[in-house]
Amino acid sequence: MTDLLRRGRASLAFGFLAQGVAFALLVTRIPAIQDRYGVSDALLPAFLAAVPVLAGVGSVVTEKLVRTVRPSRVLRWSQPVVLLALLGVGLGQRMVVLAVALAAFGLAVGALDASMNMLGVSLQRTYGRSIMLGFHAAYSLGGVLGASLAWAGAHWELALWVSYLPVVAVLLPAVLVGSRGYVDGDPAPAEGKAGGGGVSFRMLLPLCLVMAFAYIGDSTVSNWSAKYLQDVLGSSEQLATVPYNVYMVTTLVGRAVGDLGVRRFGAAAVVRAGALVAAAGFAVVAGASGPWLGMGGFTLLGLGLCVLVPQTFAAAGRLFPGRSDAAVARLNVFNYVGFLVGSPLVGALGDAWSYRGAMLVPMALVLVTLVYARSFESEPDRYGGGHERSRTADVGRGGNGL
Repeated sequence: MTDLLRRGRASLAFGFLAQGVAFALLVTRIPAIQDRYGVSDALLPAFLAAVPVLAGVGSVVTEKLVRTVRPSRVLRWSQPVVLLALLGVGLGQRMVVLAVALAAFGLAVGALDASMNMLGVSLQRTYGRSIMLGFHAAYSLGGVLGASLAWAGAHWELALWVSYLPVVAVLLPAVLVGSRGYVDGDPAPAEGKAGGGGVSFRMLLPLCLVMAFAYIGDSTVSNWSAKYLQDVLGSSEQLATVPYNVYMVTTLVGRAVGDLGVRRFGAAAVVRAGALVAAAGFAVVAGASGPWLGMGGFTLLGLGLCVLVPQTFAAAGRLFPGRSDAAVARLNVFNYVGFLVGSPLVGALGDAWSYRGAMLVPMALVLVTLVYARSFESEPDRYGGGHERSRTADVGRGGNGL
């Protein structure tokens, strides 16, 4: 491996980490944001839904943009916008400021998520072995750090801007300096299943569904784990805050070792195992007799769901080797579809039926991933599983000269 590739990998991993910190700082301080701006309970869902909707728009725009602009450049300038928008949320006083800051955050996050995964897919192809889960492990680590900083801010009752300003002051120059190491690999030759032509939605659809189902599961944990543990399983308020942290830690652990599993057993086998473990986690949660057993279910969920999203992006790159950037951008939209659908779906089913029964729905959707697992199989002459062969391709475009 050349120094250029190593630097590109390290720089991109730091970019994933910084995004994990920023996103966690926003979503874990929503009650404080609501109090600061006086957002009513009725209006809050509209603000929250606007972010993933605009992120989807940002992802679609990025697909068009990277036809003429390198993904590394999109990533270099979208990440500072995300951080500055986060600071704007903390500094503002009027609701219009909140609306503008969240709009900027959503659009920039869509561009950032798409371009970040484009670079990850391209770099994995250049490395010739699975490294995608490692990038998402860095994101999970950032999420743990961001959630911990948010907890400290809430514990010490710090103003939002006091919590956000030091983080942005550190991360903003760091990501600008780190972005000089980004590497844009050469597009793959026009070969493989889909060749170098357009991106067929029919061929991409199985991966889109897996992406949406994975994020329905993820948003179920993010939005309902605390309420479920407290209201259904009878835990204390303090214990009810633990499942999400456990989920984030096990997600980090699973992603940190997941690339080894892909190299040894292949992407399809890892995805099948992840889907089965996640489904078992939902089953344990639904049938739990007490909070500690429920905690065990959420632990399984982290270990299972963590592999699905990174491998879905990687599979899109393999399926459309000549148009991987476009495939990743379109696939990324279903990240936000799952996020939008998951929480209201579980809430509506919980109110109309029962929250135990509602947990079986994301379980069933995750199991559908088994039907589409063949979409994750690597070509025999490409990386993955026991047939992996190491190679270092020439890097046609470096990120340093942007």
